[in-house]
Amino acid sequence: MAYRTFFDSEGVEWHAWDVLPKAIERRVAERRLTGELVSFPERRRVQRRQLEGSGARLTSGIREGWLCFDAGAARRRLSPIPPDWEDCEHRALERYCRLATPARYSSPSVRPR
Repeated sequence: MAYRTFFDSEGVEWHAWDVLPKAIERRVAERRLTGELVSFPERRRVQRRQLEGSGARLTSGIREGWLCFDAGAARRRLSPIPPDWEDCEHRALERYCRLATPARYSSPSVRPR
């Protein structure tokens, strides 16, 4: 994993690193080793059920990895990873950062205070 720090034109310090899909492969791969079915009683009170294939996959568009930008209060994600991001000038890295999509923090414990 490569890592860079840069200041944008407004003086904000950003940290950038690439995220590769190895951790994602666990979510996509079939993990069940046996075909044994186990029945559980229905505990839902609402009859609303999600239809098969109706939601977007979490890994949609990011299978090859993404570039993460973090400035403490803001986090962004760019996919696919630009091939020159490790060696490009800070202005080009800032342009990549501005093109990136805002991303939410994964849990309250990692949010900046």
